[in-house]
Amino acid sequence: MFSEYIEAALERAVYKTIDDDEPIFVSVPELPGAWATGKTVEEARKELISVIEGWIALRLLMGRCIPSIGGHMITASVESVRAIE
Repeated sequence: MFSEYIEAALERAVYKTIDDDEPIFVSVPELPGAWATGKTVEEARKELISVIEGWIALRLLMGRCIPSIGGHMITASVESVRAIE
């Protein structure tokens, strides 16, 4: 579920060259605040994967919805679950 969602997000990533020490800027328009930079496209992509993972975790922790991307969704129950009985 998570890997498919991240892969769908990466397919929608927008890459730009900027005037910076890390000239590759990448963002996912559907995920506000999810962006990364790198010295190469591959470096920026790897960093973006980490950013998206953190973005998902933070949204879940805050109880905020995670938008569907390419038909992929991540949902979490708000009900408490007893792990040990």
